[in-house]
Amino acid sequence: MTDQPPPSKRQKREDYRKAHKVEGSAVLPQKKFYRQRAHANPFSDHQLTYPASPEMMNWALHYPAYIAPQTGLNEPIDHPETGIRPLSRDITVADIGCGFGGLLVALAPKLPDELLLGMEIRTQVTEFVQDRIKALRNQNADSGLYQNIACVRANTMKFLPNFFKKGQLSKIFLCFPDPHFKARKRKARIVSLTLNSEYAFAMKPGGVIYTITDVEDLHKWMVKHLEEHPSFLRVGKGEEAEDECVKTMMVETEEGKKVERNKGEKFVACFRRLEDPPWP
Repeated sequence: MTDQPPPSKRQKREDYRKAHKVEGSAVLPQKKFYRQRAHANPFSDHQLTYPASPEMMNWALHYPAYIAPQTGLNEPIDHPETGIRPLSRDITVADIGCGFGGLLVALAPKLPDELLLGMEIRTQVTEFVQDRIKALRNQNADSGLYQNIACVRANTMKFLPNFFKKGQLSKIFLCFPDPHFKARKRKARIVSLTLNSEYAFAMKPGGVIYTITDVEDLHKWMVKHLEEHPSFLRVGKGEEAEDECVKTMMVETEEGKKVERNKGEKFVACFRRLEDPPWP
């Protein structure tokens, strides 16, 4: 009888991830079994599942602790047309390109009254964050910690308005996005005039976009394009320095920790969503 060849690295990763799906597991996943390329092409035709509109998104699957209770005997708990169970509150914080979820996990206890959503285009990285959140919820079942965070696979450059209605978000984080150094690739940067208009649509007046990168050229690009947009005004350095979310963003993302280890520089800029001007 011939010996079976040892499983490949890919097979080992798949076997690990399947085994990690045990319901109620409190064991945190290991990154090495969820490895994927550092960046994905946002213009590719990824096999994505996304709602036709924000009302069609079933958030109850991601935030089970926040499913709205039935308040009256004759009041349906589900959407009358879709059967979707609504939440007791809206998502108000989005981490776009959330990576391995370090910022989400760090902000969860700091923003206990907010629902936070990580949005990541890479399949295996999204799976890691989802498994990480499940494990953290199971570890903290008594306290209810981490029930207010979730992660979905999404291409926000194409489908952001499918997830959020007008004026829904109070915070958007853009942490260490792909710099796309080549001039012909800059159209894929996460900050642009067009995308800034989508961020403005999803944000309520007074909300803040947080940006951080270790690439100075990208930092200048993001500052320039956000300053040129009429819906945003840069937050002053003093206010920025006092913001707990900025302090957390500086130290809790995986990319930020890598920059720290390499003694690199981090460039931060925050922009507040302005009130829309009155109609003439």
